[in-house]
Amino acid sequence: MAIRKRTMRGLQEIRTHSGMVEQGVAAPYKAYMKLSCLEMERFRRGQERESARKRMEMIDARFQEITAEEKEILQALNHPEGGNPSPLKGVESQPAPSPGAGGFKIRY
Repeated sequence: MAIRKRTMRGLQEIRTHSGMVEQGVAAPYKAYMKLSCLEMERFRRGQERESARKRMEMIDARFQEITAEEKEILQALNHPEGGNPSPLKGVESQPAPSPGAGGFKIRY
């Protein structure tokens, strides 16, 4: 009598029924799950849109505040609204310090 070799079956040789069911028609629960996921995503995107809209309103309001502050400063300096004041007007210039005049040095 011949000795038969026993072959070891691995996990990949186990037969299952997965993948044999038709997709879509035979599993309506999958379609409902897909619809649920899409609705949740729509809700999240709506919240993101609302948040972005509020941020844009806040940014626009800040732009208006900046413009108002600029006008106040220009009026205080007696400049016409349309002109740009010279940032150095009325400021005394000082010579730059010489390279060997102290200061802090970085050594590597």
